[in-house]
Amino acid sequence: MTASVTDTDVLVVGVGCAGAAAALEAARAGASVVALDRAAPGGSSAVSGGELYLGGGTALQQACGIEDDPDLMYAYLHEALGPHPDAEKLRLYCDGSVEHFDWFRGLGITFNPSLYDGVSWLPPTADGLMWLGENAWPFTELARPVPRGHRPATDGFGGWVLMDRLTAAVREAGVDIHPDTRVTGLLQDDGGRVVGVRARRFGEDITYRARRGVVLATGGFADNDTMVADHAPALIGHKAVSDGLDDGSGIRLGVAAGGSVRRMAATQIALSVVPALACRGMLVDGLGQRFVNEDVYPGRFSQAAVLHRPGPWFTLVDEKGWEDVPERERWGVQPAVVAETLAEVETELGLPPGSLEDTVARYNRDATAGEDTRFHKDPRWLRPLEGPYAAVDARRGFDPDGSGPRAGTGVSGFTLGGLRTSVDGEVLDDSGSPVPGLFAAGRVTSGIHGEGYVSGTSLGDGTFFGRRAGRAAARA
Repeated sequence: MTASVTDTDVLVVGVGCAGAAAALEAARAGASVVALDRAAPGGSSAVSGGELYLGGGTALQQACGIEDDPDLMYAYLHEALGPHPDAEKLRLYCDGSVEHFDWFRGLGITFNPSLYDGVSWLPPTADGLMWLGENAWPFTELARPVPRGHRPATDGFGGWVLMDRLTAAVREAGVDIHPDTRVTGLLQDDGGRVVGVRARRFGEDITYRARRGVVLATGGFADNDTMVADHAPALIGHKAVSDGLDDGSGIRLGVAAGGSVRRMAATQIALSVVPALACRGMLVDGLGQRFVNEDVYPGRFSQAAVLHRPGPWFTLVDEKGWEDVPERERWGVQPAVVAETLAEVETELGLPPGSLEDTVARYNRDATAGEDTRFHKDPRWLRPLEGPYAAVDARRGFDPDGSGPRAGTGVSGFTLGGLRTSVDGEVLDDSGSPVPGLFAAGRVTSGIHGEGYVSGTSLGDGTFFGRRAGRAAARA
């Protein structure tokens, strides 16, 4: 049976935030566009928190009385996303951040002009601006702290808001979206140029031919156990933060066409710890040792724990610290142990005798003096801890997706590595030359990240460079 054939100027594979942005900009540049998705538009972007890491002096920052500039933003992100972020992409991202925020507003996405001044994976309020670790050491030594987490106007997770508006804009621009379509291979001409794809839809073979370019935007590989084991073993056995379809297929397609990869071991990691509790107490490892300033961006203390310290990991807090956090902001967690003395906590948790007593004694000496000499936690959170104590086991914590308490490893995450691309989304081969006709954006690429992560940089990076990839493909 002969496969049906569809012709277009630009073909986009994957309709999450990066693919939608690419399709929209390609259409606005005058190209005919077909966008394919193996399920329905939205992908992992739609089930995300919806934060966008933007700055440089956006209208939302100004409305909240916040002064910012691209250099301050670059200084923070270069350190927070390192070691070894993509400096060229990061510079473009910071310099173009204000325009990118205005692009979102042009889609009809609104942001409440207020700041959430606490610490959280996701604020329990509808505030439009939030801190994402900029006001914690060591970043306070590098640049003036500025909040840059931009949240769409909604309660709870906002990824669906972004994707609703993006998908609507894509359709309004005349893009033809084909859901339930799985790409099985790229088509290349005799000169190696990518000219289309082979696909399957409802049991039918389909050929899509692209006159100008193909844009891959299929997400990462957190759901592919083999790829995780080969490239990102830190995530083995832990929960994937995804829509369940981040199987690395786009990365494999790009490599098969001659593309190269970058930073495949880099991961985002989330430990099931309530930041508001940790700030008011401390995080300790399986030896009863404190190892980080607890007011950093939660993904940073998660990486410090999972990548560098023996588990299991616990939040130790006293009664005052527990009561100071409103019930709604505890995310449903319950202590594994409540005891009058640290010796009792050690026994119940199986920690080395005297470990917590030594750790808390040193912490309390610093708290009394008003300076955390070991990890430099902000004095705002520094206070001597007094019994009774509660210890929360991260393995019996919660999911950052808001689904409530659960049992498991207490660790979840997704991959940051992927195809190596130019600033315009061209997929590059091992020599650094573009694979003709092939572009990519979003988590299928390595993007701006090195080995670190900050919330909002996936959605921000994906849409920013998705737009550039779409425009470049339309020009090709």
